[in-house]
Amino acid sequence: MNKYLKLLLIFALLLLCSLLFAWQQLAEKHQQTGGSVVIPQGASSHRVASLLEQRNIIDSAWLFRLAARLSGTATQIKAGEYAFSGDMSVRDVLNKLVAGDVKMHRLTIPEGLRSQEVLQLLADHSQIPLVRWQAALQLLLEGKEEEGRLLPETYTYNMPIHPTAILMSMIRAQTKILAAIKPESDEKIRIMASIIEKETSLDQERVLVSAAIHNRLRLGMPLQMDPTVIYGIWKRDGVFSGNIRRKDLKENTPWNTYTNKGLPPTAICNPGSASLYAAANPADVDYLYFVADGSGGHAFAATLAEHQSNVRKWVRFERKKRKSPNE
Repeated sequence: MNKYLKLLLIFALLLLCSLLFAWQQLAEKHQQTGGSVVIPQGASSHRVASLLEQRNIIDSAWLFRLAARLSGTATQIKAGEYAFSGDMSVRDVLNKLVAGDVKMHRLTIPEGLRSQEVLQLLADHSQIPLVRWQAALQLLLEGKEEEGRLLPETYTYNMPIHPTAILMSMIRAQTKILAAIKPESDEKIRIMASIIEKETSLDQERVLVSAAIHNRLRLGMPLQMDPTVIYGIWKRDGVFSGNIRRKDLKENTPWNTYTNKGLPPTAICNPGSASLYAAANPADVDYLYFVADGSGGHAFAATLAEHQSNVRKWVRFERKKRKSPNE
């Protein structure tokens, strides 16, 4: 046999063995220890392979590139954050990236936060500067009032984080609820709901607080609700001490419902869905007053005399609590 032909056959045999070995390595599974990696937008298969090798997701960047080339998926890898666990082969890893099976994150926004507090929470969670979140919200609202437009809820998202997309989902979530409620004025409902949110955390009380607000507005009475006073102080000074004083009730900020009749000019926080529904659907009661009852709820009253009696009960409860040896 011609020596060149022999060499060619040997080379072919070696190549076949190499391919068979590589194929075996591509299918061999390795235990993943829960590692994760972020694939940047537009990253090449070479870049992706290097990232995976650096994070010990795969043993060989060369094998990963070979798998991507043989499967024709080198340009189909999707950006995002991926988590790897369990027994996975190189082909399993590649398939996960091609399918875009990204790691999902969850973030819960509590009810009753001011918009700036929501943005700060998002900035802290995402490590994206607060100014970028502020700019994104201003861009989306196009100069509209920002307070009260973000629906508190649990949101899921994937990396990389896009502030505009997340904030838009929060705005649209509230818009969807308001569309279902069909109020005469979205802004009026936002403002009422924000006061309800700050006045009570008990679902069964929301419609009662709402009734008190509606009844007072109908009769032309000032709302006289402390959270509006607190918001006005924060809006003016940027801080609030945590204790509301008698003189604070007389400070005539636009949000002080002791010195101004009607609703404040803006919402005072971001209300949850329950408060939005309650604002649009007050209970059919004639309550005008309410005060803390000492058990985490409120005592409601339709007359001033009844309210004053409830206040006296609350004062006695507070005095007794301060004298208790367990305190």
